[in-house]
Amino acid sequence: MVTLSVRRPTLFVVLIMMVVSHWVEEAEAEAADFGWVRQLAARTNTTALLVFGDSSVDPGNNNHLSTAFKSNFPPYGKDFFDGKPTGRFSNGRLPTDFIAEIMGFTRSVPAFLDPNLNPQELLHGVSFASAASGYDDLTSNLTKALPFEKQLEYLRHYKNHLRGLVGYGGEEAIVANAIFIVSAGTNDFIQNYFLQPERAKQFTVPAYVDFLILRVTNYIKEMHRLGATKIAVVGIPPIGCMPITKTLVGTTQCDNSYNQAAISFNSKLIFQLEFLKKQLGIRTSYIDVYGVLMEAMNNPSKYGFTETRKGCVGSGVIEIGQSCIGAMTCEDPTRYVFWDAVHPTQKMYSIIAYKAISKVAKDIFDRVQGNNIM
Repeated sequence: MVTLSVRRPTLFVVLIMMVVSHWVEEAEAEAADFGWVRQLAARTNTTALLVFGDSSVDPGNNNHLSTAFKSNFPPYGKDFFDGKPTGRFSNGRLPTDFIAEIMGFTRSVPAFLDPNLNPQELLHGVSFASAASGYDDLTSNLTKALPFEKQLEYLRHYKNHLRGLVGYGGEEAIVANAIFIVSAGTNDFIQNYFLQPERAKQFTVPAYVDFLILRVTNYIKEMHRLGATKIAVVGIPPIGCMPITKTLVGTTQCDNSYNQAAISFNSKLIFQLEFLKKQLGIRTSYIDVYGVLMEAMNNPSKYGFTETRKGCVGSGVIEIGQSCIGAMTCEDPTRYVFWDAVHPTQKMYSIIAYKAISKVAKDIFDRVQGNNIM
């Protein structure tokens, strides 16, 4: 008789399983706390999420472009639903995926350029975003990503597709009741202004910030012309604290010049959104991703993080995109703020999403925890 020996899990494995299980339970509980948002979305006939921007909200559009800035390969996507890479620059979902689920639309926002996109999915929104894009057309030209003008052109195509599904006029109602989410600006600084010579020769940092704010303003006006009435814009994160920035600058601390550029842009964006709200008669919301990330990095234990200085992939200080191919990953991404040297982990993105949805509910729907605040 052969006796089979069963290996018992080590104490380390058991502890890891307990940590992961605890975080999943916390995440599910926190998501459940937003049931009032789903009810609010239904009561206000909120129809869809329409997403524009860069890799922070690109679910895979770049898979279908001739750009080097892709992430449709391992180890990206290892914690996505099926454990496969989708083109999202993280180990799992993006903030817009979590927001779509909270609002009762779908568990993940599809990429508009996905050839396998189901027409019915259009009804609850899509992402036109392109990794490595920016508000500045030069940024997108340098990286061969979709510039904002092209993303807005695809919005027009989207409306045509909707018209075929819901009839003439129905597409306008869907767009008017959709929440537009815009997330960009990081690449304008880290891929363009601070890395390439052209814009730095043309503009001082304050002047370049003004240039970008003007671009944002024009894009929002065009969105409004195409039917948008509810627009949430994400600020620029603390780009001076990204592992890749610290590597390029040659420091182990957050770089103040990068962060000050982000702070300047964000402060002017807040003012401009208020101005556009009054000028266009729309609802606007500013999402403070800078503050959320800084809070997580300054108080990591509050969120269960133990590593804030480097990413989970490879060395964690230089890898991004194709340089991540074949790289080893950390044991537990839920302990890390960053996945690669630029992008947050799924856990960090979920935290950003929960903070964002509360702000959107307040600004767009005049509600806090289900209560009227007007």
